[in-house]
Amino acid sequence: MNRNPFEHNYFIGYINQVTPQYVKVHFPSSVLLKSFVFRGEQYNGGLVGNYVVIEGEQHGFLGKMLEISLPENERLELSEKSFQNKEFHPTGKIEILLSFDLFNPTEVEKGLNSLPSVGAKVFVCSSNFIKGYFKGFGVKKENTNPPVFSLGCLTYDKSTEVEISQQAIFGRHCAVVGTTGGGKSYTVSKLIEGIIVNKGKAILIDATGEYATHDKQSYSATPAILANSAFFHYTNLTIGDLFVLLRPSGQVQAPKLAEAIKSLKVLRVLENTYLTSTNITKVDDGFKVKIRDGIEELIKVDGGTVTKENQLMRPFNRIYEQNMVDIESFNSDFDIRLLASQIIKECIWDIDKNDHMKWGGRNDTHLNNCISLILRTKSLINNPLFDVIFGFQKDKTDEGELTTEMQKFLNGDKNLLRIGFEQVGYDFQAREILANAIGKNLLEKSRQGDFKSKPVVLFIDEAHQYLNRSVKDEYFEMTRLDSFDQIAKECRKHGLFLCLATQMPRDIPQGTLSQMGTFIVHRLINPFDKDAVENACSSANKNSLSFLPVLGAGEAILMGVDFPMPVVLKVNKPIVEPNSATPQFVLP
Repeated sequence: MNRNPFEHNYFIGYINQVTPQYVKVHFPSSVLLKSFVFRGEQYNGGLVGNYVVIEGEQHGFLGKMLEISLPENERLELSEKSFQNKEFHPTGKIEILLSFDLFNPTEVEKGLNSLPSVGAKVFVCSSNFIKGYFKGFGVKKENTNPPVFSLGCLTYDKSTEVEISQQAIFGRHCAVVGTTGGGKSYTVSKLIEGIIVNKGKAILIDATGEYATHDKQSYSATPAILANSAFFHYTNLTIGDLFVLLRPSGQVQAPKLAEAIKSLKVLRVLENTYLTSTNITKVDDGFKVKIRDGIEELIKVDGGTVTKENQLMRPFNRIYEQNMVDIESFNSDFDIRLLASQIIKECIWDIDKNDHMKWGGRNDTHLNNCISLILRTKSLINNPLFDVIFGFQKDKTDEGELTTEMQKFLNGDKNLLRIGFEQVGYDFQAREILANAIGKNLLEKSRQGDFKSKPVVLFIDEAHQYLNRSVKDEYFEMTRLDSFDQIAKECRKHGLFLCLATQMPRDIPQGTLSQMGTFIVHRLINPFDKDAVENACSSANKNSLSFLPVLGAGEAILMGVDFPMPVVLKVNKPIVEPNSATPQFVLP
């Protein structure tokens, strides 16, 4: 961008019509549209899709050629011989993309507040001139050394490299969309490659294992393959996640489940504190709690669960009140293997009619209503599918626990952690619940400020499998799995950024899609998918989106909040290619 973009050697025509949507250009001679070489660079003034610059009265303008045609009275004279020997006077249509300071072309104006006037000169745009704009997109003036990486090259000019700042791509979340075979996987690998080049950190939720090619690279941490080498311990699930897994009905089962969890949490507090507390004493049938000087009352424990039937409420309530913050926290820090037995113990009357200081006796009506919940709880804990994913029979400290592995990765010097879902089954919505729990864990970390100084990009491949999902059956009211939606809406300022890859943007919640500041859009054929992108990305205009059905493999439109103009580019092949090739039919 050091040269003057308005040199006469690059002149091709004059503006002869101006509208709010586009401007038209008159070419004084068809000779100006022919290819030529100047200062070692080849220029093509007469190709649709090429970039041009326009010299206005107060601003310069960058535009893209949309259409070139001959006047009606010259078309009948057109032939191969006449085109070589005779001058024609074509006209063209140009889309104005951005304006810049006339005397400082590197300074892009915010918004398009003016248009060129009739008679303004049009010049062909060099690759060096436009490359400088790409690097500056999304970069603040005070950031003198932003991390940039090469994403690809312009579709209509392979010599023009598209180098983009990492801030522009991920700073407001990113979505990579397109039909199958359009090149999404290659683009995601290229984006990961850009983060690695700039020593950043990325966590990838890999739905099918196609990014396993990254596992043996020096920048990659040991992959966490769920249901194989890794598990997400149930104590890291929230109480809401447990409710989703167990699906209690609202009137009786949900309150009993909540009480059972509360009782087991109280028991965990007692087990963790009795050795260091002067107010708690462990005895054969439970724990004695000192109420006041000389008075101790029993919390009865039988078979590892709290027995409340006909027992005093006061010692239990005393421990609960003293540890309310921990007990009412969202984590599931208790022995889940005892949950079914504890639910049975909770099926009692709320109060003893003869002594209001005690709980009542067994309530058979509540027990009968909770039978299905008890059976589901036992089935969940003993289900091999869920056990291998959530580690119901394991300790949180066992090797391969996912949150521990994620923390090691965040504290370490590796740049990529792949969380593999390829061995997680599709039954019982295990994938959706697990991905949502991982997202919620990262959401809480971001709220605590863990990513402020070292931002992290969370890639979600096949995002339509996990977003816009909810759990509902005959026992349980609908509950949305919305952790990624919350990350999209609030985590940008916390340093946690999303990059969604999906072939069906229409299946992504509109609220989440609207939070995506950057779109890399590969070929889209379905009109509903196209509409979803158009509605979510305000900078997308109809002229740019009209290219979507005809984009080739690897070609994409890059657009977003930090991009003053849409860019049609061919994404470069990544160094480490994903395993996404289509099997070929062959003769036997």
